[in-house]
Amino acid sequence: MSTGDVMSYATKAPGRQEIDALSGLAVLEFGTDWCGYCQGAQPLIGDAFAKHPGVRRIKVEDGPGRPLGRSFRVKLWPTLVFLRDGAEIARVVRPGAAAELDAAFAALG
Repeated sequence: MSTGDVMSYATKAPGRQEIDALSGLAVLEFGTDWCGYCQGAQPLIGDAFAKHPGVRRIKVEDGPGRPLGRSFRVKLWPTLVFLRDGAEIARVVRPGAAAELDAAFAALG
């Protein structure tokens, strides 16, 4: 991608049961590689993850008929769902400031 983030959204998403069974800290990032909002947010999101190397990042392509995004009621991209042991702790939709992401990471503990 032109944003400098080499990690693309995975077209094959894990199942909801697999996400619910995760152990530890993780963030599900829903979006698409062609989404302008997603591309614009990548530097901000990348910087936030750089401060939290122990948190697993799972980028998943979303869209109509994609069951994982529907199960999390994703409406706008990018949507980041912050998980602890598979349970949602925080959510950030279309991040526009580092403080939004910092607060969500802090909620993970």
